[in-house]
Amino acid sequence: MSPQTSTPRYTVPGLSTKDGGRMIDVLRMRLHALNDLALTLKHIHWNVTGPHFIAVHEMLDPQTLAVRDMADATAERISALGGVPHGTAGVLVSERTWDDYSVGRADAIAHLGALDLVYAGIIGDHRKAAAKAASVDPVTEDLLIEHLRSLEQFQWFVRAHLENSAGALTTTDARSEKQAAAAAGGSRTIPAKQTASPRRTAKKSAVTKRGK
Repeated sequence: MSPQTSTPRYTVPGLSTKDGGRMIDVLRMRLHALNDLALTLKHIHWNVTGPHFIAVHEMLDPQTLAVRDMADATAERISALGGVPHGTAGVLVSERTWDDYSVGRADAIAHLGALDLVYAGIIGDHRKAAAKAASVDPVTEDLLIEHLRSLEQFQWFVRAHLENSAGALTTTDARSEKQAAAAAGGSRTIPAKQTASPRRTAKKSAVTKRGK
């Protein structure tokens, strides 16, 4: 279900309620994306295996905490703009445009291959959101740029495990999480439990993921 555009009864000084509504709509999907990313990171944290287990297991907890803080800041900005931040699982599932992360228990490097695509998608969509905010609300733009600094650093941590001897990413040609997991050289993977939703867009592409 697509989110509905709404104009708040009030917003921050200097913005019209129409522009406040535009920013709320932009941030609504970023909030869903960040909440979903935090859950995905914790899922991977619980399901990594193999010789790189402890390094990856421990690397992901600080990322999870940071992403949760990003979600909190996003929700509070929505409230400041006069909107209603929805953080329940039901709203997330009904409004998102992607399915659940598709890799279950697997080698740590395989998970990192899939996670690279997840980060690529959320970073790409955060950049698009920041571009939309640039001409309307520099405060919202600044919030998204602040997120991007950390998200791009986290992706760098992930990609450092995926470079081959020539300095290229082993997952360059992958177009789905499972392809990326296989290309990263991981051992046998177990698919994650799938939801009933037939949608498959963002998470299976390195271009757009986790909300528009």
